[in-house]
Amino acid sequence: MSALMSVIGGRAGAIAGPQVLPRFMRGPARFAGRLFRGDVTFPRLSATIASAFLFAATGAYGAYIGGQWPAVVQAVTSRTGFAIDNVHIVGNRQTSEIDVLGALGLDGWTSQIGFSAEAAREKVLALPWVEAASVHKIYPGTVEIAIKEKTPYAIWQHGSELTLIQKDGGVIAPFSGGKFASLPLVVGIGAATGAAGIVAKIDRFPNLAGRVKGYVRVGGRRWDITFDNGVTVKLPETDEDQAIADLARLDQEHSLLSRDILAVDMRLENRLFVQLTPEAAEARAAAVKERAKQAKKSGRDV
Repeated sequence: MSALMSVIGGRAGAIAGPQVLPRFMRGPARFAGRLFRGDVTFPRLSATIASAFLFAATGAYGAYIGGQWPAVVQAVTSRTGFAIDNVHIVGNRQTSEIDVLGALGLDGWTSQIGFSAEAAREKVLALPWVEAASVHKIYPGTVEIAIKEKTPYAIWQHGSELTLIQKDGGVIAPFSGGKFASLPLVVGIGAATGAAGIVAKIDRFPNLAGRVKGYVRVGGRRWDITFDNGVTVKLPETDEDQAIADLARLDQEHSLLSRDILAVDMRLENRLFVQLTPEAAEARAAAVKERAKQAKKSGRDV
């Protein structure tokens, strides 16, 4: 057996004895010796099991490298007792449970282990009515989703489309009638973002607010107010608040909006023009003509 020469203190020393392995390596070394000598007998089917393990490890590594590992985890864990079998949704009124489940892609075999609560929350937030949401996993097999929905403020008509909007003008969803039909109607480009302002100004005068049918944004600069009897009031671009206050006073004192008129034009400062209905205009023309006739008979000027 060969011997090892050691160097101690920078010079050659005496011939060393046989090298001894550390204690933790002695067992594996003895097994390796027996394996090489052919003294080890493997259990039946061990080669098959080893091959299967090798193929499984190779497949898992390939799935990891190819980005398919989450799908593998999902498939394995969902079929070993970790599938999501209960989804509890609270706070939804306009958002159906089917919409939520469809957004999350839950199919009865979705694994709770591979399920990302944050990714699910982002998908729920993308639904039209959802303003805020939280998603929590509750083991075993339950996902709890809490939703806060948007509050519709008005109906916005742009072109031929009707859309529910929030107070800040944010679009919610198409309007299809139902319980939101009583919301204010705002019409035109820019009407959505300006709706809250004009509605609040009119609401200060109950004798006007209860009769408004719609608010029409004209040229992005001013408003026309349409009332339930068909009368249109054209507000000015500037000093809108004063014009609305004057309109409320005239209606209260003289029932202006209840008269047989089509429109009230308040666009010019300190001037008010009233457009009569065709019938009222015809009746007025006839009355003027009759007064002129009577004046002529009496020899007086009209």
